[in-house]
Amino acid sequence: MAAARETDDGSFSEPLRPTPPLSPRLLALWPVVIVGTTLWALLAGVLAIAHYGFATTPPIWLWTAVSGVVLGLLGMGVMVVQRSGSRSGRKGAQRGL
Repeated sequence: MAAARETDDGSFSEPLRPTPPLSPRLLALWPVVIVGTTLWALLAGVLAIAHYGFATTPPIWLWTAVSGVVLGLLGMGVMVVQRSGSRSGRKGAQRGL
């Protein structure tokens, strides 16, 4: 198969082949968000014990982990709103969730 050549106007002489669709396993966001938020929560717990119990870690680490949990929970909320909007057929909602 010959490579597509670019013409003088910037277009290609042969159309590019379409990209294949991603597998459903790669499109599943819930497992990634749940695992990530759980790991941040576990880290926040360990850092809270280390900071308040033994005074061995700087507080910025604890607050970074807490913000990871908060952002993960906000992300889950956004995903729920997007999915409910998509299922109800709202005009501005993403499709295929």
